[in-house]
Amino acid sequence: MQKKSSKKTIKKLATTKSSYHHGDLRSSLLEAAKAMLSDGGIEGLSLRKLADRVGVSRTAPYHHFKDKNELLCAIAEEGFEHWHNNAERIFSQAGLTTKQKYHQFFQGYIGYAAENPEMYDLMFGRTIWKQNSATNDLRDIAYPSFQRQVEMTKKWQEQGLMPAEEDTLRLAQVTWGTMHGIARLLIDGIYADRNHIDEMCACAVNLFTRE
Repeated sequence: MQKKSSKKTIKKLATTKSSYHHGDLRSSLLEAAKAMLSDGGIEGLSLRKLADRVGVSRTAPYHHFKDKNELLCAIAEEGFEHWHNNAERIFSQAGLTTKQKYHQFFQGYIGYAAENPEMYDLMFGRTIWKQNSATNDLRDIAYPSFQRQVEMTKKWQEQGLMPAEEDTLRLAQVTWGTMHGIARLLIDGIYADRNHIDEMCACAVNLFTRE
């Protein structure tokens, strides 16, 4: 009986050991973590629960994330990467006017926030930034986001899409602040719901642009 039990233990250890070295374990952990974030919010996510969900030992996630904060930062990184890639896709489209591209960008930002409220809160909320606990990797992808907005605003001013007489930095702050404000109204369910997205985006774009 003891011999049979030992064989089972050895088999379990071997399976766990192979999981540690599985090339896609980090990706699997992140995918599962994003699903848990969506289902139960930040409070419902822990490295221990994540390990159980993926089916690995409870120490396995620590080979990739030293603590919950590092896991949350890695999830937020993926959110910013998705946002950057979507923006690049929109602005590289042919056959659209500059205003049409800006409209798609604006609507894409709001739509992503509405569809992924927990992720949006993690990317722009106080959980990470108020505590000043962002990892260097997250800072490296998050901080350039606003700089990119400033650069695009300057380009839109030069193209005549946005008022050239306005200070570029302030205009970028106001336009992004408007996007963020609309996103928060939708997420919090205050005075707006998803049926209003198209009209709100069109109204904002018309206010900020001249074409």
